[in-house]
Amino acid sequence: MTPRPTPEDKFSFGLWTVGWNAQDQFGGASRPWLDPVESVHKLAELGAAHVTFHDDDVVPFGSSDADRDKILERFRGALTETGITVEMVTTNTFSHPIFKDGAFTSNDRRVRRYGLRKVVRNVDLAASLGASTFVMWGGREGAEYDSAKDLFAAHERYAEGIDTVAAYIKEKGYDLRIALEPKPNEPRGDILLPTIGHALALIAKLEHGDIVGLNPEVGHEQMAALNYTQGIGLALWADKLFHIDLNGQKSIKYDQDLVFGHGDLFSAFATVDLIENGFPSGGPRYDGPRHFDYKPSRTEDFQGVWDSAAANMSTYLLLKERAQAFRADPEVQAALEESGVLELSQPTLSEGETLSDLLADPSAYEDLDVDAVAERGFGFVRLNQLALEHALGAR
Repeated sequence: MTPRPTPEDKFSFGLWTVGWNAQDQFGGASRPWLDPVESVHKLAELGAAHVTFHDDDVVPFGSSDADRDKILERFRGALTETGITVEMVTTNTFSHPIFKDGAFTSNDRRVRRYGLRKVVRNVDLAASLGASTFVMWGGREGAEYDSAKDLFAAHERYAEGIDTVAAYIKEKGYDLRIALEPKPNEPRGDILLPTIGHALALIAKLEHGDIVGLNPEVGHEQMAALNYTQGIGLALWADKLFHIDLNGQKSIKYDQDLVFGHGDLFSAFATVDLIENGFPSGGPRYDGPRHFDYKPSRTEDFQGVWDSAAANMSTYLLLKERAQAFRADPEVQAALEESGVLELSQPTLSEGETLSDLLADPSAYEDLDVDAVAERGFGFVRLNQLALEHALGAR
């Protein structure tokens, strides 16, 4: 039986996901846009705990201040009625033609100044709604032509924009952290900060990088032929996993935004295993919302929209059950031990041992029988098979 989600599961949906009108660059919309208030009520019925949104998802671009206030008052009413909370807010700096060359890294200084104002205004909204994370996805920060960007200046301007927003958050005393969302391409031919590693490198040079981390997305990493589980593992190790976006992707192609688990299911199992069970040796854990950034397929009517929303949560909960059984299996624990997975947590140098001590230890090099050590098998295939059998519910 499929578990029923509850708010304790911390499931979260972007209003741009279920609300999408299913228009793509090859065809018109196949559904109307959904009213955000309707989406909030329906997601609450399905067991979600949170919603997220771009500014323009709730308040249409170009709305007057008076209209904006009325729209937000109605939206806040829906949150109060349902108990749904806003855990993350982001800004649309990619749809309007003014952002066709980016927001923070546009070659046009007027655009950069406008983009910064738009973002800061949305930071105020995020704080007023009690959000804890402010995501920045630079979908238009990039280029199609190598000669079109001064790449040094582009990264300088990107860092300037992020640092300016982070400084503003601190100045206002907001309980907000910024999470950068990497993506390799689409809509730009090449997007700046294409992967988790690129984003971490930029964060390391920021003046206010202490409140700047990451919001990695399954599909974005897999579009770059990367392993999402390894990526969020790196972000956890760096203490920079502030938020996650879950969806499905089938290999290197356009950004599919499938239901979580409807792409690489076995990879999704590994992701849930890490999120729910942590590293085998302990260490930092992710305890934030399980956020779904997917798109209900263009083929679906509104029943299909809500079926797909429920499918994200059901798949996650099923994989959670399997992952917990996997870690609790004594045979798996024995296989982890035999494979050396647990040994990896032991420091290479013993406590108090120095490099000079290692160089003076003949058993570590001169006297080591390298051929005998090389004969060791690690049993990774058997361990992986155990994971597969648990993922499939065969154990």
